[in-house]
Amino acid sequence: MSDPTSGPIARLGHFVLAHRRGVIALWLIVLVAGAAGAGSVSKRLSVNFSLPGQPGYETARHITRLYGNGGDTPASIAVVSLPGSTTVRAQAGPIARAFAHARAAEPRVRVVDYASTHDPRFITDDGHATFALLFSPTEHSFGEPKAPTQSLSALASALPPGAHASLTGLAQLSSSGSTKGPGVLVETLIGAAGALVVLAFVFASALALVPLLIAAVAILTTLLVILALTYVAEVSFIVQFLVALVGLGVAIDYSLLLVTRWREERAHGRDNHDAVIAAMSTAGRAVLLSGLTVAIGLLALVVLPVPGLRSVGYGGMLIPLVSTLVTLTLLPALLGGIGPRVDWPRLRHEDRASAAWTRWTAAMIRHRGLAAGVAIVVLALLISPIFNLTTGETSANALSKSGPAHTAYARLVNHGVAPGTLTPIEVLAHRGAAPAVRDRLAAVPGIASATISSAPDSNRHNTTIVIGIPATETVNNSSLAPVRAARAALDHQPGVIGIAGEGAIELDYQNAVFGNFPLMFGVIALLTIALLARAFRSIVLAVKAVLLNLISLAATFGLLTWFWQEGHGSHFLFGIPATGAITFWLPLLVFAFLFGLSMDYEVFILARVREEYDRRGSTDAALIEGLGRTGRLVTSAALILFLAFASLASAPDTDVKVLATGLGAGILLDATLIRALLLPALVSLLGRWNWWLPHPLARVLRVPASTPRPPQPATVEAGG
Repeated sequence: MSDPTSGPIARLGHFVLAHRRGVIALWLIVLVAGAAGAGSVSKRLSVNFSLPGQPGYETARHITRLYGNGGDTPASIAVVSLPGSTTVRAQAGPIARAFAHARAAEPRVRVVDYASTHDPRFITDDGHATFALLFSPTEHSFGEPKAPTQSLSALASALPPGAHASLTGLAQLSSSGSTKGPGVLVETLIGAAGALVVLAFVFASALALVPLLIAAVAILTTLLVILALTYVAEVSFIVQFLVALVGLGVAIDYSLLLVTRWREERAHGRDNHDAVIAAMSTAGRAVLLSGLTVAIGLLALVVLPVPGLRSVGYGGMLIPLVSTLVTLTLLPALLGGIGPRVDWPRLRHEDRASAAWTRWTAAMIRHRGLAAGVAIVVLALLISPIFNLTTGETSANALSKSGPAHTAYARLVNHGVAPGTLTPIEVLAHRGAAPAVRDRLAAVPGIASATISSAPDSNRHNTTIVIGIPATETVNNSSLAPVRAARAALDHQPGVIGIAGEGAIELDYQNAVFGNFPLMFGVIALLTIALLARAFRSIVLAVKAVLLNLISLAATFGLLTWFWQEGHGSHFLFGIPATGAITFWLPLLVFAFLFGLSMDYEVFILARVREEYDRRGSTDAALIEGLGRTGRLVTSAALILFLAFASLASAPDTDVKVLATGLGAGILLDATLIRALLLPALVSLLGRWNWWLPHPLARVLRVPASTPRPPQPATVEAGG
């Protein structure tokens, strides 16, 4: 084998050390620029999840072009409650005039009410309240959804004395109750504080501050690149959360790996310059490999025909790539200069592998069959709830339990109004065919009512929007039957242009996202296997790494189903009842991010195991030394990422909480059951076959072929 200290990573290390001050100055300039531009990023992020070519989305665009509202924007519901024994019918005239004031206050808002439809289902069964559907223009910028507040104010001011107006709907329910969280900056600082505690334990010196500095530079640099990206393409609002907290964890993980190896090389007697080069040649290669595997996981989102999720993919790819760049340039520059001075008081030394992890790995090897069996049984129990996984929007009952929006919604539902009012179906039809379309829609199973508004704002350009109210809210794949039935019933109905609304868009997402999942997984699996096979010079280790990741992900999804969808943990920890479904885009994000982040730990461990195997020629000895050297590092890295995601879970939005708990739980599960238990057991069981790489594949990958060696005894020294 060639000397690793002469490779490209080593040459980069030599260059950085030779131009150390210039490298630090350059990153300092980038840091200042990133800090200056970070505040502008959130204002330029998009909430647009367009679905080009999908029928519901294309109909929604048509409605938006003709009417300037609705289509793919959930309706707000204005509720008017009357005092005492006063009935809606007795005050029909004044209420109609009040809603006319609401139309005039915001002409871009389409109002569908009792006066314009004469549909008695717009009145509660006690006769003391009525409601109207308010369809607002679609917003494409990040922030709180803009409710038709001017319409509501105009409505309230024009109502008869004693009448009360309030606003509800999916958007209002999702932000009612606790409307403010600590914010991205505070969440990041909380995560950083937790990381500092872990780093202080790992290094037991002032070096604990160095990975935080690297993370700060990586995060602000990524945000600066994201800001530039927003001027040429739309970038999803989700990216800012991920840059801040995933970036924090990833940059610290990479720094932790490189700094630990640098300390180890110095403990073995190398001078500072040589220790930096040796760390770059070994741990630096693992950092580069890890960054590429995380980026490949995010690349999976880029192949989806959903621009919003695609932007999360290419925006998210910047996180590991920038973190890798900062770690491989700024960090060696710092270590080459102030590194020895800040490595004080050096209460912990790296001259020997961790005694605890050495003993643990040796025990896993001695009892490898039992260890593998225990891990498989526990993972099977965690995976089992996945068969009940339902995808879609969070149910209304889980969005909010208090606040004016919840009170208004409960007022309607408790008095006979269908819960499906939250998710009305919008059928765009030619004006002359609208009555027949309404009658056909009303006869569809699962549709509580269908109506036509006579107001001009629902009749434009020789078209009419027919409104269908499902009996239940159509927010997930178990409740979309009325929308599917409506599509089937109106497919060949004369005069129908298309069907839009929350349920129709949900169906589009199901098709676009999950219909392309095999392609997405195929792309990341092939790229990951090729990358790891070349890095580890083993097809067995590469395939095993992907299979272990799939098992880890399946267990995470099972845990999410049990915790959130079935509500066994969400109510206890967050006071949120069972969501009934996992929002459609969350499984894809959890999959894409967790696939790469989990692979980090596989790379950290197996890169060192491969190095030790090349030196010792014994699988078990290499495993004991490799895990003894990386076990504490992987556990600490996982804990840091978990703390980052735990701080993200403090956000008020339920979907963000689900994402944070999924990523956090997945990271801990992976670092414990998978990497500390199942991985060493399987590697030991496979023995010499771990290192097999067929000659034809080796030629394709342009690496020396690996052949199994005869097993050798494992003799490893362990220290404190």
